[in-house]
Amino acid sequence: MSTNVMEQLREKAKANPQRVIFPEAHEEKILQAARKALDQGLMTPVLVGNPTAISELAGKIGVSLDGITIADNTDEAAVDDAVTEYVKVKTLLPAKAIKRMMNIPLNYAALLVDIGRADCMVAGLSHTTGEVIMASEMIIGLKEGFSTVSSMGLMQIPGFQGSEGELIGIADCAVVPAPDENELADIAIATADTIKRLMGWEPRVALLSFSTKGSAQHDRIDMILKALEIAKQRQPDLLIDGELQLDSAIVPEVAAKKIKGESPVAGKANIIIFPSLEAGNIGVKLVQRFAKAVAFGPMLQGFAKPVCDLSRGAPVDEIVGAATMVAVCAQQQ
Repeated sequence: MSTNVMEQLREKAKANPQRVIFPEAHEEKILQAARKALDQGLMTPVLVGNPTAISELAGKIGVSLDGITIADNTDEAAVDDAVTEYVKVKTLLPAKAIKRMMNIPLNYAALLVDIGRADCMVAGLSHTTGEVIMASEMIIGLKEGFSTVSSMGLMQIPGFQGSEGELIGIADCAVVPAPDENELADIAIATADTIKRLMGWEPRVALLSFSTKGSAQHDRIDMILKALEIAKQRQPDLLIDGELQLDSAIVPEVAAKKIKGESPVAGKANIIIFPSLEAGNIGVKLVQRFAKAVAFGPMLQGFAKPVCDLSRGAPVDEIVGAATMVAVCAQQQ
């Protein structure tokens, strides 16, 4: 398997380009990324905002807007039309209240995704993760059966010889600080689904801990075992196991030594689920610093439609990469 994960995702994106909406069109890097993504045939970018202001900025930085759609959230008739379509299905808030929210481009972008006028959303360059999550949760809503928004990523680790070569899926390293058993089950199921969409792998999910199959006793381990039970009840066909230490999850020899009996995952996990945000954050940074690993993501999950959150300092290529990931996920909507 080619280890260049971005190259694989680019080929997938080109095969069925999606409409990716960018609510932060006042950012130079967003305009540059949208142009680059369109030129490479990866997606059809949609920018949200006042067309005059966007054209002025594009002209100033020398970016052509040819072939790029602009969704004008200052156009009253267009906003009315979109809101009318939205409230036919979503009846929680009156049309008047929804309409007032549309002066914020982030909200308008989320609404256009919800009603199917865009396939997925990329934001976060000038909004916090919390703001992106709030707009998406309020307007797009959560996927049926889910009550948790989480994030996942892909790590490419030079020299790692796992079941998918140098690649492994990871979660949650960006959103849920201290997941309980239901949240952990949500994270595991959502990550398996995202990885399947992105990479086409058969997910094998390991719930990580400091213990392998009863080698230690603690309340934290009981919580992981409950999460395992919940995930199995909800998705009986999902290959998932826990609690597992990292080496038991990814090294066949260690798994053979530490685990008595059968495990569908031990030694060959291609997705690892951290028990807490601190473990996930530390784990990712350790592998990045010491093993020179490259992280792709984080991508948000748990919403009814795909949403991607950017890091605030993301360079143009990273924005294009994040948009490519979310576009590939949107292909299977």
